[in-house]
Amino acid sequence: MHGTLPSPARRDPPQQSFGAELLVSFRLAFRNLRSGLRGFGIFLACIALGVAAITGVGSVARSLGDGLAGQGRTILGGDLAASVLQREATDAEKTYLASLGRMSSVATMRAMVRVGDANTALVELKAADSGYPSVGELALDPPMTPEALFRREGDAFGAAADPALFTRLNLKPGAEVRLGDARLILRAAVQSEPDKLAAGISFGPRLLLSQDALRATGLLQPGSLVRWSYRLILPQADEASLTRVTDGINKALPESGFDVRSRANAAPQFARNIERFSQFLTLVGLAALVVGGVGVANAVAAYVDRRRASLATLKSVGATGGRVFLIALIEILALALAGVLIGLAIGAALPYVLASSLRSLLPIPLDPHLYPSELAGGALYGLLTAIAFSLWPLSRVHDISVSGLFRDQVAPDRRWPRRRYVVALAVAVLTLAGFAILLSFDRRVALAAVVGTSAAFVLLRGVAWLIMTVAARLPRPRGAELRLAIANIHRPGALTPSLALSLGLGVTLLVTLALVDSSIRSQLTRSLPERAPSFFFLDIPSSDADRFDALLGQVAQGAKIERVPMMRGRVVSIKGVPAAEVKAAENAAWVLEGDRGITYATTLPEGSRLVAGEWWAPDYKGPPLVSFDDELAKGLNLAVGDPITVNVLGRNITAKVANLRRVEWQSLGINFVMVFSPSAFAGAPHSDLSTVTFPGGAPQEREQAVVAAMAKDFPNVTTVRVKDALDAINDLVGQLALAIRGASTVAVAASILVLAGALAAGRRSRVYDAVVLKTLGATRGRLLAAFLLEYGILGVATAIFGTLAGTAAAWWIVEKLMKLSLEWSLAGAGSVAIGSVALTIVLGLAGTWRILGQKPAAYLRDL
Repeated sequence: MHGTLPSPARRDPPQQSFGAELLVSFRLAFRNLRSGLRGFGIFLACIALGVAAITGVGSVARSLGDGLAGQGRTILGGDLAASVLQREATDAEKTYLASLGRMSSVATMRAMVRVGDANTALVELKAADSGYPSVGELALDPPMTPEALFRREGDAFGAAADPALFTRLNLKPGAEVRLGDARLILRAAVQSEPDKLAAGISFGPRLLLSQDALRATGLLQPGSLVRWSYRLILPQADEASLTRVTDGINKALPESGFDVRSRANAAPQFARNIERFSQFLTLVGLAALVVGGVGVANAVAAYVDRRRASLATLKSVGATGGRVFLIALIEILALALAGVLIGLAIGAALPYVLASSLRSLLPIPLDPHLYPSELAGGALYGLLTAIAFSLWPLSRVHDISVSGLFRDQVAPDRRWPRRRYVVALAVAVLTLAGFAILLSFDRRVALAAVVGTSAAFVLLRGVAWLIMTVAARLPRPRGAELRLAIANIHRPGALTPSLALSLGLGVTLLVTLALVDSSIRSQLTRSLPERAPSFFFLDIPSSDADRFDALLGQVAQGAKIERVPMMRGRVVSIKGVPAAEVKAAENAAWVLEGDRGITYATTLPEGSRLVAGEWWAPDYKGPPLVSFDDELAKGLNLAVGDPITVNVLGRNITAKVANLRRVEWQSLGINFVMVFSPSAFAGAPHSDLSTVTFPGGAPQEREQAVVAAMAKDFPNVTTVRVKDALDAINDLVGQLALAIRGASTVAVAASILVLAGALAAGRRSRVYDAVVLKTLGATRGRLLAAFLLEYGILGVATAIFGTLAGTAAAWWIVEKLMKLSLEWSLAGAGSVAIGSVALTIVLGLAGTWRILGQKPAAYLRDL
């Protein structure tokens, strides 16, 4: 009778304190890292690239903001500036302002200069007093003092112009031009002016002259669109003093219409645009980091695959699943920290690189520093991304038995991780999403980006499942290569889920950026329909309006001519709430910033339709009424019947909203946010605005003839050619598009890294497949054909999804956020899709080429 040997008594390992257990785990983890970083190159690059993008964009934006703040006094021309439109300050107002500190003034407007009768050009005119510049330096070529520049010779005044004006009119220093009724001698070219940035967008080159010269031109007519800015150098210019003086001006001169700015917000619109655009680029960087997170997940999956033997050994000698997981997590976090440090170094250095290499090209001062908050934010994003995308593949090592861990190569275990890891993963993902939203300039946009990214992850998993399901149910083809490709798509351990997620996210992001870029760039040309005006004529004296119309009708026969009165006004309050305190939506806040063009009319303007309320009668003589743009009214929480107060020519006018209208802004015709009833401005001085529209356009020679004829008889009227104005805006759009393409480069790099990582993660199984098939007689050509078909099918299917998803995302950004029309570009979206498929095939074949050339024996011994 056979007996059984008694089993030895099982001894539980001695209990260790948490600190000792953690210390041992750290020791084992770093011992493993001594073997090198092979296989972690993509992991490090994904983390470093995303962190560098986020940190770099934030640091550059802060550097620009510091540059604006540091140079605010120079940009503004003083500590404070009080500006008013269409009129000069009264003597009483000047006396009050001068009592606050040393005062200087400049006047700015657009005008036409002439050389002879036919050669004309639109200029941005700046008329300075004898103290200009009160802050900073004016650089002229040849160098001279402002006194020498403005010196008068007989009835001719000295002036300086931007080099572009000399080029446009084919002039040299010393040449004479006409401005209105005055003669000007262009003595120098303006190389730089300290307060140029405060002027905003320029539609023509600068022309700098004295205020005496401006008065001699005859351009200062009632209602002319001239802005007078009164700059103050204060005895005390700390923040408290600036606030006190600003409040004092608004209180002492409540109906002056002054727009008061301090050196702290010398260029508020520019600063706001920097913040908005940096937010957009930060979201792109965050998207690139999330896409890179997929690469992190792939790299971690490959790490688990490579360390299978060592992890199984640890478990076989008594290590618990939690201990094995902790060791692996420490290794991954150590590598993630290395990637974060690399990204932080690159991002922190970016402002210094730009400041040294592009200082002469940047339109605003750049003051680079190290910004701890930006560095901390980038590090936080990087570490959270690494944790969120590592937990799922790392959790596999906890519950798989030693034998299962070895067997996982051919029969992958698809069980869900333990609850603790699922909870940790959810916390990490929610924390990452929460920080992305909370730290965002526009939380609505950030929330949409987070929701869209989450939806893309879910949908791509569904796409992968659909591809595998369809492949599994297809009839078996006769060709061995195609049969093998289809089997590889749906078999256990297939690359389909990781490839679909990696490639799909990359294509979605790149198609979105490509379509946003093409929509912005094409919007200008596409928004210039045949009915768009060819010219705008500004500052038409109302007393000469009939004579102007008669001459214009002669020189522009067959063209459509429109003329309306035009004034400028600043919104003072809405429903009794001061404009500065109104909680406006993002798309409507600009209405409350500075002066807006306004008009009055008896009938509904062309290009508008009523959506609420009723239009006033043609003979209405009652209290002031106003018609408001419908979309902007929603953003300002303004409804029919609500009061709105506007300051026009130093007078506050309160009008009731009579109706809301939908405006067709893209026609570029004459239209205004606010249209008042005629009685609101009875007797108020104003000028007129006129447009000329040639049906189907007109040749350049005819347009030049119109400009020359009108400039000869109406030298004080400013002519703006619509195509020239659009070209000026297009230059700015081109700079924004360049930044978008720079962000796209980061996204392209992240997508390539992620795709390479996904393919590298499946390399071990590819080795196994190739070796077994070659042993059974498969040739290299057949294997290459099979892999080519597999990668091609996956690439095409995923690229189709990415193109559709990217188009949807671009539509939401362009239509809902930018309020533009989506321009679907076959070249942009198609090139991204085709390039992605080609890249998938190339990277996939490159990863298997070396394997296919090897003898099976060396690999069979290790299997």
